[in-house]
Amino acid sequence: MLSIFAKPLPYLLAAAVALSACQPSTPAQSAASDGSASATTSSNKVYNVAMNANFPPFESIDSNGKIHGFDVDLMDAMARAGNFKVRYKNQPWDGIFATLKGGENDILISGITITDERRQTMAFSEPYFEVKQVILVPKGQSITSVNDLTKLDKVGVTTGTTGDLAAQKILGATSSKIARFENLPLVIKEIESGGVQAMVSDSAVVGHYIKNNGDKGFSMVEVPDFDVEQYGIAVRPEDSALLQTLNQSLQKVRDSGEYEQIYSKYFAK
Repeated sequence: MLSIFAKPLPYLLAAAVALSACQPSTPAQSAASDGSASATTSSNKVYNVAMNANFPPFESIDSNGKIHGFDVDLMDAMARAGNFKVRYKNQPWDGIFATLKGGENDILISGITITDERRQTMAFSEPYFEVKQVILVPKGQSITSVNDLTKLDKVGVTTGTTGDLAAQKILGATSSKIARFENLPLVIKEIESGGVQAMVSDSAVVGHYIKNNGDKGFSMVEVPDFDVEQYGIAVRPEDSALLQTLNQSLQKVRDSGEYEQIYSKYFAK
């Protein structure tokens, strides 16, 4: 992302994505109280959707213990448009991909960057969000390039994320300067306490943190060394029919304007 928040893909991919789908012919129902999205007509198929709910604003747990966020609202809208139901499951990021392969879950949507390595074991929907890796630094910490990270004692990342991979490319895969944590809140807690001097993570997540914690003096550093990344929804490679349903549903949500509404809810400037 070139600004604090990524532009929605309907704009970024307008030249590449043909807008041909139409809105559902019947009014969409609201999400069920148990966290499952009800389809517009009766459907017995319920898909288990896994996410690591420690990645705001894409997914997190509210005060009532319910998972909410951009990914949840998007999947709810897709379920209504595609006439299927979903059941959300909060899973640790470390091991979330194994739950898909093992059949425990049918769909993964958790701010997952599409990579060639991940494509070897899972299939991805069309991209639904664009980000890039950025650096979060506390007040007084001067970072102008990725080389400056090599001068720090510790750089925090979430284990197994593309932020982790980006740090490895700069500092080395086995570098003792990389401090890995199970989830994003733990990394943020560490940088707030001074345990790490910088954090590498997704631009939309870092931007959201800064927006909601302006009094803490943190800033986001964008460097050209990090590539643009795209989020996708993951399914098992053999689930081609489900993948087609997800892509068609995503297109309907885009065409109806609901994607833009959801985006504005979480990323309005």
